[in-house]
Amino acid sequence: MNKKITIAIDGFSSTGKSTIAKLLAKKYNYIYVDTGAMYRAVTLFAKKNDFVSIDTLNKEGLISSLNSISLSFLFNEDLGFAEMYLNGKNVEKEIRTLEVSQLVSKVAAISEVRKKLVAEQQEMGKEGGVVMDGRDIGTVVFPDADLKLFMTASADKRATRRYKELIDRGDKVNFDEILFNVQERDRIDSTREDSPLVKANDAIEFDNSDMGIEEQFERICALVDDKLS
Repeated sequence: MNKKITIAIDGFSSTGKSTIAKLLAKKYNYIYVDTGAMYRAVTLFAKKNDFVSIDTLNKEGLISSLNSISLSFLFNEDLGFAEMYLNGKNVEKEIRTLEVSQLVSKVAAISEVRKKLVAEQQEMGKEGGVVMDGRDIGTVVFPDADLKLFMTASADKRATRRYKELIDRGDKVNFDEILFNVQERDRIDSTREDSPLVKANDAIEFDNSDMGIEEQFERICALVDDKLS
């Protein structure tokens, strides 16, 4: 099978986009790009340099420092997926905290940040054979993607998934705080001026509120196989 397609997966936070994307990349031997990790890494940089907090945003300071941010993915054979590196340092665990989650939508709304990361994402996937997930993949990064998926689920179900994930990792978190974070990210992502989170007209919607990973994966593989045939 020599044909390689571009798969764009968009949707709300905690809908399992990255899980499905990783499974697809493994099955079809495609490159997987976690664009959310890229925005989280920039957010971590902004937080560590006091450009962003819950109450503040030094937009100009962050924009002026964008050239000093280097992002890369390095494959971890033990884990079976690529981890995020910020300026040469593995930040995979740091970028998954609730603290970063509370700030990432604020940073991702900055046009200059989006322009930098979209250019890098387009470069990563220009040859096809890529699975990319995020908020604007099918609308901005790869508007001509061969297969576009849009993942959604109820806020309560998504918060429950996120809560379990953080608890299992050993983090001390509060469910109501996570639910608020999920709802607030939805609001910011969907209403931002630059590249808001919207379903592309030609995207296939998956509401996985009551759908397990295996069922989703089976259905999506059928769609991929159809595109490859």
